[in-house]
Amino acid sequence: MSESLSESPGAAPTDVDAVITALWVYPVKSCAGVQVTEAILTETGLEFDRAWMVVDKQGEFVTQRELPRMALIRPQLKTQDMVLRAPGMLALHIALDQVQEPVRVKVWDDEVKAYDMGPVAAQWFSDFLGAKLRLVRFDPEEKRLSSPRWTGSVEALNQFSDGYPLLVISEASLAGLNDKLLAEGSAPVTMERFRPNIVLGNASGDTAQALVAHDEDRLNELQVGTEQGLARLKPVKPCARCPIPNIDPATALSSPEVNDMLQTYRQDPQLGGALTFGMNLIRLDSEDHLLRVGQAVTANYRFD
Repeated sequence: MSESLSESPGAAPTDVDAVITALWVYPVKSCAGVQVTEAILTETGLEFDRAWMVVDKQGEFVTQRELPRMALIRPQLKTQDMVLRAPGMLALHIALDQVQEPVRVKVWDDEVKAYDMGPVAAQWFSDFLGAKLRLVRFDPEEKRLSSPRWTGSVEALNQFSDGYPLLVISEASLAGLNDKLLAEGSAPVTMERFRPNIVLGNASGDTAQALVAHDEDRLNELQVGTEQGLARLKPVKPCARCPIPNIDPATALSSPEVNDMLQTYRQDPQLGGALTFGMNLIRLDSEDHLLRVGQAVTANYRFD
């Protein structure tokens, strides 16, 4: 287990000592995630995160909001390719280093450059999801920025994420929700419903400051000790929740109990009463870092 940064000689004490307990990459926007033990933190988030996206015949992005069966499409990242599997379908292999013709596609209000991934991928997604669809890959030359309203002077780049390069959630936040669900007679849910990139748990040691539910809302900056130095990540915007957390990732069936419960205690006045769970992060330093499960994370509370 990684030693807490605040326990190193001469380090100033911090409000929170945590550890990365899980890392998730979502190669195809709105399809299932890939849990990894390590991932490269790049300028647009974790490597390969939301690098691909499914679009309709108008080039508009589609998600589980309209097509909940997307939750059943499970990617696997290999050395040379990404393998996609879904019930009743042969595996689809997508080369990591190949694209086809350039296209323009729309994700929310942004129209961006991308590359079509060809007719075989298009047919595979169309057959499984029952609509005329295509798979596209983000053009690395495109500069898609997070909202400066929340990032201030920092230019935070994204690929096909909803709007920010990273999402963090603590295990304590999920445990708090599950306690409430169980008290109402509902089944607990897994972290997969909330699609974080980084999951934080409590560090070990007698001096470690434990996380409490939704501490991620209150933290000023996360500092992660990596082999490349100190990765500095800033929580900038609460993550507003659509109906996707109601979708069971194992079955793609939706039921309302998750958002119904969030409605009782997670309405955020900053966002006009939207339900929030987790915090969007941006990177403050310019170096790429190798993030690993088990790395120590320290943070101080924000007072503003």
